[in-house]
Amino acid sequence: MVGPGLAVAVVLATLAVFAWVGFRVRARDLDVADYMIARNTQRAVSLGASFLASGLGAWILFAPPEIGASVGVVAVLGYAIGAATPVVCFGLLGRRMRAVVPAGHSLSEFVRVRYGRAFHGFVVAVSVAYMLLFLTAELTAVGAVVGILSTIDPRVAVVAVAAVTLAYTAYGGLRASLRTDRWQAWFILGLLAVGAVAVAVVAPPSPGQVAATGLSTLDARGFEVAAALIIAVTVANLFHQGYWQRVWAAADARTLARGAWGGAVLIVPAVALVGGIGIAAAAHGLELGAPPAPLFALVAELPVWVGVAVLVLAVALVASSVDTLENGLASLVAAERPTLPLSGARVITALLVVPAVVIALQGHSVLRLFLIADLLCAALVVPALLGLWSRATTAGALAGGLAGLAGAVAPGWLATGSMRTGLWLATFPDAVPTLPPFAWALGASAVVTIVTSLAGRRSTDLSTVGAEVGRRSAARRGDPGP
Repeated sequence: MVGPGLAVAVVLATLAVFAWVGFRVRARDLDVADYMIARNTQRAVSLGASFLASGLGAWILFAPPEIGASVGVVAVLGYAIGAATPVVCFGLLGRRMRAVVPAGHSLSEFVRVRYGRAFHGFVVAVSVAYMLLFLTAELTAVGAVVGILSTIDPRVAVVAVAAVTLAYTAYGGLRASLRTDRWQAWFILGLLAVGAVAVAVVAPPSPGQVAATGLSTLDARGFEVAAALIIAVTVANLFHQGYWQRVWAAADARTLARGAWGGAVLIVPAVALVGGIGIAAAAHGLELGAPPAPLFALVAELPVWVGVAVLVLAVALVASSVDTLENGLASLVAAERPTLPLSGARVITALLVVPAVVIALQGHSVLRLFLIADLLCAALVVPALLGLWSRATTAGALAGGLAGLAGAVAPGWLATGSMRTGLWLATFPDAVPTLPPFAWALGASAVVTIVTSLAGRRSTDLSTVGAEVGRRSAARRGDPGP
């Protein structure tokens, strides 16, 4: 247990470092475009570090260790791959998106021009809901970490992280988030390495202990959970505006691809490492708590300095994801209002954080809500991205989205014979990801979108979409486009 004085000092000192880095951005030179996109300014190393820092939040201290301790190594590897897959997708899809809409700002902006207001409304609602839940979960997590490792009030950490990250993101926008990401990435990698060495030296489980748990075996349950996690994490993050900002912030398409692959290559071992600590905790036969927190059960058996390192790691993880979400939410809303001034974008940033902080202060688990948001993303992601296909139609996208929602309910409905029960099961009452709802949502939305679009026998000149987005960019103060 870290003493209260030391814990407060560690949290505040870590946040002070990030605030100092973020406030070094020359905000007086920023216009709305720089605030939102920082278009064509970032190199591969910066993007790779940003994808790593933004993608790894405090959730890695809870979810992968719990998956490792309860399901095993296969599910941990699936989680690690799932965390990296969306970054790879942005590297691939981003090249196409930049080619079609070089003056773009967000996926929602593209969808509005491509499909019209109806489908666009669904996409914006799901994107905002997902990012607000993500923001709430991260703030809740940092409060939980502080509560576990020290005796200080967890609410202190929630308010401190939200206030500091909000201050430098509202001041410097995306450039501040990108600059702090580089520092946070090194913090995260270094502290993960320290934690791994501490476990390996002080409390390494024997091969026999690991084998006795059965967590190292290859089984069907592990593969199903792994597949569900890969799909859930990937489709949800494709609605993360913070990632889409980085698509247009890259200096060029090649730089974007290199940065995305670099970030993904680092994410996989980072998540796998933390998941492995969960397996180690289970192998030692430790009391994991309720809900299970294997990493912290193991940390309690280690020297105090390890707890301090984990506390710094938690603050770095949360700050890196929270500042990205704060700026992403503001950018998403600002993209809907081309004439919004910079001061308005900053006000939006502050207002959107308030409900997330209020909910996080209650300390409730948001895992089930997270899974529901993931499933909604799974129902809409294929129709949205098929907008990059010239044959896709508005009718196809709307029909595909509705089919995806129906597909999410279908597995439970078919298994029980009750639509009401199927709907209930699609809300993940046990807060455990299952593969069928995600697979059906993706499959149904894809098939119906493609079939309906082909039946419409229409083709859209995507250059007109890019031109319209460019016109909207020209209407936005300070952003004539690329």
